[in-house]
Amino acid sequence: MSSTARTESAGEGVPELTVVIPVYNEAPRIGAVIHSWARQLDGLAIDYVLQVYDDGSTDGTADALARIEASVPRLRITHHPNRGHGPTILRGYREARGRWVLQVDGDGEIDARSITAAWPLREEHDMVIGFRRARRLPPARRLLSWSARLVVRMAFATRLRDVNCPFRLMRRDRLRDMLNEIPDQTFAPNVALAGLAHAAGLRVVEVAVETPPSGRADRRGHANWHVYRGAARAMFDTVRIAARRGRRQRRSATRV
Repeated sequence: MSSTARTESAGEGVPELTVVIPVYNEAPRIGAVIHSWARQLDGLAIDYVLQVYDDGSTDGTADALARIEASVPRLRITHHPNRGHGPTILRGYREARGRWVLQVDGDGEIDARSITAAWPLREEHDMVIGFRRARRLPPARRLLSWSARLVVRMAFATRLRDVNCPFRLMRRDRLRDMLNEIPDQTFAPNVALAGLAHAAGLRVVEVAVETPPSGRADRRGHANWHVYRGAARAMFDTVRIAARRGRRQRRSATRV
């Protein structure tokens, strides 16, 4: 069962940008994260909606979001039972209404000021993917990023630097086409999307994004089984999506 704290009126126009923000147990910092993105987007005079998905948080995140709702007019909040990060992102992508879709996480890992350099690049590109420069990730997190980059390189023959970076700006019409190839329960859909964008011939560009010291990633602990299992699942899902796409292309070529 899901509930939306505020919905757009039937007559409200399509925004230029929908920002999809999955959140899980981020009560101490979610208010600051939301306010920072609102300030940056307001400063750039972008017509936007901040679409936050609370993925079954158990730590008071829902209350924290309710406290800031009135002070962020463009905030939309959706609560649903825990699905996992990947399925929550996919829900956000499928429900996004903006001409452009930006995905960031709710943990503050990516500095909101990163949008300043990325936004102008949309004019001549279909997808703008961030890559993290000042990275202070523990070894397990580095493994996840390295394995994601490797599998995308092998499956889709592309050399993007940070395929799972939680910062990507995408044309919604091109995103919608790619979503048809990604199952709802995909563990790390952004990894597959990076490869699919290359395979589809989209104009993709990378931009450096900042990771402030206060970001959640700096406080994550040592390696654990969940991270290793996540890396394996991301690799398996991406290879399966690439293989399915290859089979469809071969069948189409045979018909011709």
